[in-house]
Amino acid sequence: MKKLVIIVLFAITTMACKEKNDPYKAISSTEIEDNTHPGKVLMEKNCYLCHSPTAEHDNRIAPPMIAVKKHYINDTTTKEDFIKDMQAWIKNPVESNAKMRGAVRRFGVMPKAYYPEETIGKIADYMFDNDIEQPEWFESHFNEERGKHSGQGMGKGMGKGKGKQKGKGNQYGNGKQVSNENLSPAQIGLKYALGTKAVLGQNLMSKIQKEGTIAALEFCNEQAYPLTDSMAAHFNASIKRVSDKPRNQKNQASIKELAHIETFKAQVNNRMEIEPISEERNDKVHVYYPITTNSMCLQCHGKPQQELTTVTLNKIKTLYPDDKAIGYSENQVRGIWHITFNQEEN
Repeated sequence: MKKLVIIVLFAITTMACKEKNDPYKAISSTEIEDNTHPGKVLMEKNCYLCHSPTAEHDNRIAPPMIAVKKHYINDTTTKEDFIKDMQAWIKNPVESNAKMRGAVRRFGVMPKAYYPEETIGKIADYMFDNDIEQPEWFESHFNEERGKHSGQGMGKGMGKGKGKQKGKGNQYGNGKQVSNENLSPAQIGLKYALGTKAVLGQNLMSKIQKEGTIAALEFCNEQAYPLTDSMAAHFNASIKRVSDKPRNQKNQASIKELAHIETFKAQVNNRMEIEPISEERNDKVHVYYPITTNSMCLQCHGKPQQELTTVTLNKIKTLYPDDKAIGYSENQVRGIWHITFNQEEN
């Protein structure tokens, strides 16, 4: 059976917005020019793990966001239509409703995951009005595909932003390509966490797609620590993933970390927009951010005899005799990132 591969990042978080204002209010030109549109940040946090603007065509795990924009927007599409279409798809991602049939054939259908309407609305608002990053190969590829399907309703993605900005990395996902100069300590820690998550997640999902769940388990067992250590060296920081129910006992959370896990669990349960927790101790900055589950995670962390097959469960017991990291449902806090760095050096 074809493995489902995530098309839209839930990755990281799927929580409701705290703002009381209208989430679809007009964004001023100054905000857009300053690159502070809330939808841009939410898109980078929630979508770029899978929809990376920098991944090569043959090594992708999902289409880039510019492809989503161009398939959903044509000359007659209003912003309100686009927002509603995005919300409708994410609430009920089934193949019969898909506008990107080629992406579904290649990557599989997006598993259903919780995303608040406010979050989707802000992301769609930003996408409709602004240029968004695209891979270097995308322009010629899209034109070629549009030629093949001429007259079959392929969207032009015109909006106000034509979507021609080339992918050159982003604030959260590509480390030293973006300066930390204007980022708060919490934002720096979040960038390091999401950058590491992107490397681990892209490798893991590629392994699932090409070789299956057992191969992904073996990959995690052998490569998760080396990859995390390499990202820590890249960022000049300490990067840990810890849990109250660890798979590897080296990842057992401390008392302080357990308290933060409980805080994030309460926020997720209340569908709050999640922000990283930042603390300063002994000249070090400590940043915490939740690791939440989605349907792909449940292949290895779900309930036995439901999402978790007997074969997979037996493999987990072989690789991790003391495993506690099963029995989860979607959109639960499975642990947290704990990022530590010297503020003066970052």
